[in-house]
Amino acid sequence: MTQLEDWIGKSQTREEVINARQAELLAVTMGIPAPANGDTLPECWHWAWFNDALPAAELGRDGHPKRGGFLPPVPLPRRMWAGGKLNFVSPIIVGKEIKKISTIKEIKHRTGNSGELCIVSIGHQLFDGETLCIDEVQNLVFREDPSPDAPAPAPIKPPAGAEQSIDLHPDPVMMFRYSALTFNGHRIHYDVDYARDVEGYPDLVFHAPLTATALCNLASGIQPGKPIREFEYRATAPLFCNASVKLNAKQENNHITVWAETPSGGQAMIGSAKS
Repeated sequence: MTQLEDWIGKSQTREEVINARQAELLAVTMGIPAPANGDTLPECWHWAWFNDALPAAELGRDGHPKRGGFLPPVPLPRRMWAGGKLNFVSPIIVGKEIKKISTIKEIKHRTGNSGELCIVSIGHQLFDGETLCIDEVQNLVFREDPSPDAPAPAPIKPPAGAEQSIDLHPDPVMMFRYSALTFNGHRIHYDVDYARDVEGYPDLVFHAPLTATALCNLASGIQPGKPIREFEYRATAPLFCNASVKLNAKQENNHITVWAETPSGGQAMIGSAKS
């Protein structure tokens, strides 16, 4: 896969208006009040904009765009949103036109317990005019199809001592709405036969970016009036449809630790936020 390194530095630019209607629909999906024109867009909500919209002939087996355009042609079939880091530099205001510049930053190849992996790191910078609003690195992981006899990974023990906790219930309607709002055609989120028979999951997979968004928004409630300036997160286990998730947060020195727990109490995502 050495030819994939040719994609490092590849860039694309998009511009979109952060319209109030899309923000309202996302707020309804998350069950929280909606920002209006002129309000600050909550952290991580920008993921509902700037998404690929390609005809069916240009999609892969999983519903994502075929690779070899902006993303490198990684031959491994499964794709996962694994984590990332965001610096919130200046507010994004609902109603403003925002420019997003995306650049392939790094491509790493690894072999783990589950086989071969390829990690693609993408830098995203969002601008309001000449003002930088968000500086982000997003990590995508590509991996092999699962082996039928592969043992289930051992659960990771989550942190203890939550100061705030909320329950999240990822039902099919919430998942459909978030897929629609982000124009996410990944079949693991709505095609249960594909999720089970092809990618080896027990049920529909809950969206990692929606989990991260909910965790970041929970962190912002720990210190009201102090906006989040940095947020880093990493998915460690999948979450599934109709299986309740517990979201937790606690303050530790100069940062806030957030995490999501599976119904059995294992860690599904871990994150850190700073104001």
